[in-house]
Amino acid sequence: MLNNKTVLITGGTGSFGQRFIATILTRYKDVKKIIIYSRDELKQSLIQKNYPRAQYPQLRFFIGDVRDRDRLVQACEGVDVIIHAAAMKQVDTAEYNPSECIRTNVDGAENVIYAALHCHVKDVIALSTDKACAPISLYGATKLTSDKLFAAANNIRGTKDIRFSIVRYGNVMGSRGSVIPFFIEQRETGILPITHKDMTRFNISLQAGVDLVMFAIKHHLGGEIFVPKISSYKILDMAAAIAPECDIKIVGIRPGEKLHEEMITASDSIQTIDIGEYYAILPSVSYMYSTDDYIEHHHATRVALGFSYNSEENSQYETITSLRELIVQHVDADFQVL
Repeated sequence: MLNNKTVLITGGTGSFGQRFIATILTRYKDVKKIIIYSRDELKQSLIQKNYPRAQYPQLRFFIGDVRDRDRLVQACEGVDVIIHAAAMKQVDTAEYNPSECIRTNVDGAENVIYAALHCHVKDVIALSTDKACAPISLYGATKLTSDKLFAAANNIRGTKDIRFSIVRYGNVMGSRGSVIPFFIEQRETGILPITHKDMTRFNISLQAGVDLVMFAIKHHLGGEIFVPKISSYKILDMAAAIAPECDIKIVGIRPGEKLHEEMITASDSIQTIDIGEYYAILPSVSYMYSTDDYIEHHHATRVALGFSYNSEENSQYETITSLRELIVQHVDADFQVL
């Protein structure tokens, strides 16, 4: 799929980008070029140390911001596939700096679309978030706007052979700022701060997120939002899995934070299909394909009208034991309960 192709990853120095790079190099030995596009020169230099030029001549490192359209166009020359992972992601930071969040998440999305069309890229996959589903925070609202921009970009491609799609998933195990490394660090204090005792979250590994993107590259028609079928966990179960000896301190839900994660609302059900391992939310306006075209292409079925997908009502839940096993497998191989 990616052999003899050039791939560009915006925000390529983040957790996702680093795992995506490693996956490409493992699965596609003949990949032509991997371009890591980000504004973080320190992280780029650290990645370069892990992939010496002599051994990995296919890697390229571009300093640039998705806000800079001209630089994006330069970086996208000759590119076949774009993975758009760059975003301003901290909910509270976005609330305090709304204009900056809009410039990165909305204007940046438009710039990626422009560069992809201008440079005749073939496939574009944008990373979304559960917070774009019925958003209550600015971050979620900007990501919903980004999703809409990428879905609608298929309607302005004209005769160009290009497809734009989106993948949406929730918190990634062990990613920066996520609850697992935070709880592991906090357990030395003897107290775990919990926002709300009833809180639930979806659970996905970094590799599963990468695999979802790989699936989208291979199978998308354009305009779909791909959503993985994954398990949930209760925040109190996660606390018990990591630090059963700690006291719990309820600190309250933070601004812009939800009690439960949502990825598909009941209002989305009319446009949602079940494609087996994943769901796909179809574009509300498409001049290229009908719903029946998507169903036939993906060998899919429609979900029931009123169907919704959220972490509270999910039929699959992790247990305290399974959470510990997943932490060892995906986050910290040396993890053990103190």
